[in-house]
Amino acid sequence: MSVTVFIENPAGVALKHHFDERCGALRGVSNVSRPYPYPYGFVLDAPAADGDHLDCFVLTRRPLTPGALIECELLGLMEQWEDELIDHNLIARPIGEPSQLTQAVQTALVDFVSHVFAHMPGKRVRPGRFLDAHQALCHLVALKRG
Repeated sequence: MSVTVFIENPAGVALKHHFDERCGALRGVSNVSRPYPYPYGFVLDAPAADGDHLDCFVLTRRPLTPGALIECELLGLMEQWEDELIDHNLIARPIGEPSQLTQAVQTALVDFVSHVFAHMPGKRVRPGRFLDAHQALCHLVALKRG
């Protein structure tokens, strides 16, 4: 299954772009404690448990800029809790690219989410398991059903 991902944050930059997820307008930018290891955004038409859209890391070496839309195929899901609320992340790759969810990718993502908000006292982000593409699709479908 393919998903359309709206890119909020490019790889290699320690800035979080805040977009209005309904209309795509940039609302502001703030600093984070670590640069994003991969482009990061959200899946269109996929509301998440936290009220935003379902977040997604896009595994690619291609530079993707904030506001870009990219068609991706699901590779998996990384469980995550932010301040004890479910905030799981899909992991995908642009259609036709060979990226894989390797142990090195998993390590980079765990390191990132464990430290991205280190500058915010009291903010807690806890990574969990990595699930396969089928489980990611089941999570996505369940969220779309509401």
